Amino acid sequence: MALQSVCNDRLADAVRQRPDRLQGFATLATPDPDAAAAELGRAITELGFNGAMLYGRMRDRNLDHPDFWPIFEAAEALNAPLYLHPQSPPPAVRAAYYSGLGDGVDAALATHGLGWHYDAGLQLLRLILGGVLDRFPGLQLILGHWGEVMLFYLERIDRMTGTRQSGPPCVGVCSQATSSSRQEEYSASATFSGHSTSSGPDRIMFASDYPYVMVPDGGSRRFLEGAEISEVDREKIASGNWERLCEDIRR
Repeated sequence: MALQSVCNDRLADAVRQRPDRLQGFATLATPDPDAAAAELGRAITELGFNGAMLYGRMRDRNLDHPDFWPIFEAAEALNAPLYLHPQSPPPAVRAAYYSGLGDGVDAALATHGLGWHYDAGLQLLRLILGGVLDRFPGLQLILGHWGEVMLFYLERIDRMTGTRQSGPPCVGVCSQATSSSRQEEYSASATFSGHSTSSGPDRIMFASDYPYVMVPDGGSRRFLEGAEISEVDREKIASGNWERLCEDIRR
């Protein structure tokens, strides 16, 4: 558990050296949710971080498990965003769906090719369908890579809204990751992270996978400048939405 504080202190030192270039997401020791919640509070109020980055699974538990609710409670109280980062699917899933094509192809398919993104999108759906965002309605979540595949299936996802066995109805699932008429109930943001298409401007933030995905010849700026959107929306996507999210953090 002590390692989370060491990591965050070192990151805070780096941010202090270049505050014009760097910002920080906290590292949290999620196997101990109470300690993680306390560290999130320290990272926000003392270190000046702008949220935390989480995986969707911790050992054999998914992120919607009640054990992790202290983290969500702390994040909601601080109004601090949580970034749900992709992770490799469980070994049994990798063996069943992402193997047999050769070591290099297997590894790519299970991670950045597709597996990461299915896994992260599924974790967001579990948070929605498991009632976590009903319990913590102020929780701010961020997904990368255009909502981790989920955005392409919003119509079908919404057909699940009446299937939960307990808790209040899961209304407006699609608004978790898009701007919609039910956004007041569920709200999450999506980032580009190496993708180059656009959707609604109020919940989209430009991001980069640098140095893992390189966009040559100023491609990031060229995309933003060339996109057929208004100057207002261009400013929101480039930095405004992120700045607004950070301004609302309770420090």
